[in-house]
Amino acid sequence: MPETFTRLDSYYAGAYWGPRKETPEECARRAQAFLASIAKVDPSFSQWFEQGRSRKDALKRPIEPSGEALAKRVRRGKDRQFEDIGYSVWAWNGEPDDYDASGFNFKCGGYCEGLSNRCVVNLPGRGPNAERVLSVPVLTGLIRSMVLAWEPDSALATSTMHRDAVTPDDNARDFVGWLMYFSRSQGRVPPLPAPVRIEPVEDKGMLIVLTPERITPANPEHVELGKRVHELLSRAGILRPMGS
Repeated sequence: MPETFTRLDSYYAGAYWGPRKETPEECARRAQAFLASIAKVDPSFSQWFEQGRSRKDALKRPIEPSGEALAKRVRRGKDRQFEDIGYSVWAWNGEPDDYDASGFNFKCGGYCEGLSNRCVVNLPGRGPNAERVLSVPVLTGLIRSMVLAWEPDSALATSTMHRDAVTPDDNARDFVGWLMYFSRSQGRVPPLPAPVRIEPVEDKGMLIVLTPERITPANPEHVELGKRVHELLSRAGILRPMGS
């Protein structure tokens, strides 16, 4: 009999914004605020390492979360060909189990037309860290940290498989997630059905929590709720391609 494989779902959180010209120092200040904030959200977010040729090599490259050290790191992430593309930084939290590890990438300071800047955190899928991180309280803290540090147009935290299950094929970038954030500039969030929760993120915008339990495409109620919320947000004109 042929061997069968079960696809492991993956989770991530991302913040997205359009063209915004910023210096390495300005990007570093945002990164410093972000790292300081998420270190308080969960212990697995308290240390980060640069990418290396191997795991052993990467562990020799801790990222110092201070302004000048971060600014130096951001400058090294400048696109060598196009100045208006901005700066990119990649990091990993050093967990020995890849499935229980987190990593992040931010792209900041890009200002060419049509460009999307971003900060994306790849979240653990299974293990002790995942049990803590894949929860509404931790993900709420993570999204709030992203919003206050990066001031994005939109953000979300979700399962990739649930995202794909509720997103129409012709709107592949108009994602509905487990948690979603929309800045005030994106429009007014309409009333949404229970158990959806809506709350402000200071004066920046609104956070939407689709369901209090971990979201999964294996739960048909989660899929139907996601599709319904997608319809309502699209109708309200608030659901747009990430970073637009």
